Amino acid sequence: MRTIVAIDVGGTQLRAAAYQHDQLEPLTHNRIETKAKEPNAFGRLIDLIEGIWPKNMKVDAIGVSSPGPVDPHNGIVIMTPNIKEWHDFPITAKLSEHFGVPAYLENDANLAALGEWKFGAGRGHHNVLYLTVSTGVGGGVIIEDRLLQGFHGLAAELGHTTVQANGPLCGCGQPGHLEAFSSGTGIERFVAEQLKAGRESILPVDKKNSAYTIAKAAKQGDALSIEAYQIAGTYLGIGVANFLHAFDPSIVIFGGGVSQSGPLLFDSFNESLKQRVFHPRYLEELVIARAELGDNSGLLGARALAEFKLQ
Repeated sequence: MRTIVAIDVGGTQLRAAAYQHDQLEPLTHNRIETKAKEPNAFGRLIDLIEGIWPKNMKVDAIGVSSPGPVDPHNGIVIMTPNIKEWHDFPITAKLSEHFGVPAYLENDANLAALGEWKFGAGRGHHNVLYLTVSTGVGGGVIIEDRLLQGFHGLAAELGHTTVQANGPLCGCGQPGHLEAFSSGTGIERFVAEQLKAGRESILPVDKKNSAYTIAKAAKQGDALSIEAYQIAGTYLGIGVANFLHAFDPSIVIFGGGVSQSGPLLFDSFNESLKQRVFHPRYLEELVIARAELGDNSGLLGARALAEFKLQ
């Protein structure tokens, strides 16, 4: 029976788990602090994997989920905002050399999409669009049961789609990206700018307001907070309309903390989406769903990647 070791490289935690084929629960599982500012993150990762490596059992492959950008074709972490020493880091070659099995790499948003397609909300669908709306906006696309990677392995950076040519700067430094409007960071930026300009609100002017506290204020009737989420939903609808035109999925899956704000975000999203699709056929039988895998999306996505590569 096939056994996979899955790795999830996170900003605060490194996680590892061993899975057997047809079993959703891991055989073994552990997590440690990433300690991103300390040297030898790879050494800590090796120790973590060795600790969960199944005894007296053959492991067939290792799958790795990492923040991007990554080069999945060559198994290289191009850079990750969390672990500065991993710059053009050949992680799969190093893992394969140490453990003697093939290793495969993808970015975390793509693997969340792959995990949801195989184990979560996307089961039974062949064309899937996944969006995580959180601190940033990430995405992944499944086309005819295959993960879209692209020539450089950099496809589906959906949060960096331009939705307003001269809009506010995204965290990447480019203007008008979807992430600049619809992410938690974009919502926080809009509110901070409006408060600084003198807008009335129940939110404090003299401290940072998180997307979560802004959502709470909106539910109390705060007009500025409601507007911030309406704008985020409107631009999310613009972005998804573009993605429907490009990929024509049968399901759109939303993950991430901001997506849990419910009607506050999705009322304006739904209205915007209906207005922007150039033909209503795109919306016929389209399923809009919540992600089901939660914190396990990285591990299960890494597992799905390895299993897919071994086919």
